[in-house]
Amino acid sequence: MLRDAERKILHLLQQEGRISNVELAARVGLSESPCLRRVKQLEDARVITGYAAHVDRRKVGLDVVAFIQVHLDQRTESVTQKFVTAVRDEPRIVECYAVSGAYDYLIKAVARNLDEFSDLAMRRILRFPGVKDITTGFVLEDVKEPSPLPL
Repeated sequence: MLRDAERKILHLLQQEGRISNVELAARVGLSESPCLRRVKQLEDARVITGYAAHVDRRKVGLDVVAFIQVHLDQRTESVTQKFVTAVRDEPRIVECYAVSGAYDYLIKAVARNLDEFSDLAMRRILRFPGVKDITTGFVLEDVKEPSPLPL
């Protein structure tokens, strides 16, 4: 269970990953050494799994975002593992979740344009091990981008 200071640390680091330890400590209400120690403990416990920059996808030429529902024809351990490996090896797939319901996986993918997305869907994902079919929905508007977890 997280303590209040740890929640504050995580909240601030999610919003400002480049904040200095001095500033973080001051805003959390700890001295610098205990603050740094808590951050290190959160990293060691894999509560903090990394630090990253948020990139505007459009400014780097990724104009297409799609959510792809994947149905597998087999759910054996071997086929599932091969499918997961193929997903992890495809850089245009930025998120993937095994889900309950009408389909097996939900993929979020990005592409420069529809031609590149078509290549991804038809020549890559449909050929991944175990894939029976896919259903795609395209993002028309970014209503809420990934945001900090509510701690």
